[in-house]
Amino acid sequence: MSTAATRTSLFSGPYALATVGMVAIVAVAAFQNLAMTTVMPEISRDLDGETLYALAFAAPLAAGVPGMVLAGNWTDRAGGRIVAWVSAGLFALGTAVVMLAPTMEVFLVGRLVEGFGAGAIDVVLYVLVARIFPADLHGPVFAGFAAAWVVPALVGPALAGIVTDVWNWHWVFAGALVIAVGAFSLLVPTLGRLHPPAPELRPAWQRSRIGWSIAAAVAILLLNVAPDLGAWAGVAAVLVGLVGTWTALRPLLPVGTFRAAPGLPSVILLRGLVAASFFGSEAYVPFLLQAKDGLSASAAGLALTVAALSWAGSSWLHGRLGEERLTAHRTFSIGLALVLVSLLTALSVAAFGLPWWLLVVGWFVGGAGMGAIYPRTSMLTLRFSGEGDDGFASSALTIADASGSVIGLAVTGLLFTGTGGAGATVSFPLVFAGMTVIAVLAVAAVRRLGPVTAASAVPVGG
Repeated sequence: MSTAATRTSLFSGPYALATVGMVAIVAVAAFQNLAMTTVMPEISRDLDGETLYALAFAAPLAAGVPGMVLAGNWTDRAGGRIVAWVSAGLFALGTAVVMLAPTMEVFLVGRLVEGFGAGAIDVVLYVLVARIFPADLHGPVFAGFAAAWVVPALVGPALAGIVTDVWNWHWVFAGALVIAVGAFSLLVPTLGRLHPPAPELRPAWQRSRIGWSIAAAVAILLLNVAPDLGAWAGVAAVLVGLVGTWTALRPLLPVGTFRAAPGLPSVILLRGLVAASFFGSEAYVPFLLQAKDGLSASAAGLALTVAALSWAGSSWLHGRLGEERLTAHRTFSIGLALVLVSLLTALSVAAFGLPWWLLVVGWFVGGAGMGAIYPRTSMLTLRFSGEGDDGFASSALTIADASGSVIGLAVTGLLFTGTGGAGATVSFPLVFAGMTVIAVLAVAAVRRLGPVTAASAVPVGG
């Protein structure tokens, strides 16, 4: 295959259907994520599950960890085709259970199954990028993943609210299920190109890693419920959860991740720290705007919408500029600077009562930073791995992403509730201050990255 051919477009020849299918799957996940946030209050009231509200969000993230580990190991052994079918089937089954749930307990079971399948299929998408697309198209592919959030961010919450008001929340998940089946059908022809590796390259079943991933899921769930246990019990749960998470995650991530060893370990650690700092804070952005400035829920959600738009735009620009003009170190330096600006802006608004629109502007800036960091960490993960272990590397990246997000949410939840909540003066500032510290740690991880060479235009997979 010539270099010119590989540089044409994501929608040329052998890449078109794969691109559309993968972007469609990401868009479905984005819609379900945003719709869930919108209609969850109604679900908890309808199913009398207010006490299990937090678990509805934590369950899929936690279940996704063993899903990612199993999918990574299985993909390295079998090539990914059967893994994609099983993952999609589990996601559809979980969504169907959620859609039909008569009680909150059944709803949570569906969320667990759904999260397991979603985590597994995330790994398959990364492996597809590694094995189907040439290296010089990896950036544009990941930019496409970011762009897939734009339409759901603009219409998803409103559409979910309208469907719930006109019919009920069950129909929101019914629509998501239909769309998910259609999106996966677009990907089916491409799955035939995920051939199993040569027998000598197939790793053994890593039973211990799968066991550790289950332990990590339990520890992550413990972290997430800690803010609801009261001050001292919450602190104890966080300590146990953090130790348990650290112990369980070590075998699931590249050696040297927690000491930011150069190469892949630093990339994985960076992804986890950035996810923790940004998403740990983002949950409190609309909350602050409503509690302190009296904005409506839809108006407060403007900050999340503009962040999604700037994220997508930044990812698109990142893909267009290329690695020769925008090196890895420069990308991360710029991206983290923008994230820090957003966190410090939020901290200033919370601490000094500055106008609410400054927070919206700040979160727009932070979204642009994330839009630069995320695709580059994804690209480098594939760069530092080969066909025999790209499943492991992809699962490690998605595990760091999910675990970082939940750890960030757990820490901010404990800081917020432990200091008095929305009625206290210090709670919101402490949340953003804590996440700023984590973002500074991400800067240190970048300094440990080491040299990164530019990708060649030679395809990395068949």
